[in-house]
Amino acid sequence: MDPRRGAAALAAGRLALGVAVLAAPESVTGRWLGRHARHPAVRYLALSLGARDAALGILALWTLDDPEIGPRVQEASAMVDAVDALATVGARSDLPAIGALGTVTVAGAAAAAGFYFARKLRHA
Repeated sequence: MDPRRGAAALAAGRLALGVAVLAAPESVTGRWLGRHARHPAVRYLALSLGARDAALGILALWTLDDPEIGPRVQEASAMVDAVDALATVGARSDLPAIGALGTVTVAGAAAAAGFYFARKLRHA
């Protein structure tokens, strides 16, 4: 896959997820967090995660053609995804099994793809 296209798709997906969480935090996070998604404090945290992902997606798209900053934004986004996966592994006993597995799979794959695209964009 072309690194620029892949990085753009990853950024667009992140932006879409962020907007979805901002629009309907309980609906989106309910699959991941189960009954916890209804708690008011969790709802506010979900909104902050939605804003984070939307902002990172926009930033990644804006900087995609910058050979120095673009790869750095890809790496920062990949680090965030890796932390999301690790945090979910740490909390897996309190989360619905399918939600935890899905989150670890998606976040882990996004982290791996982000690091890959960052490397490829740096050497393009």
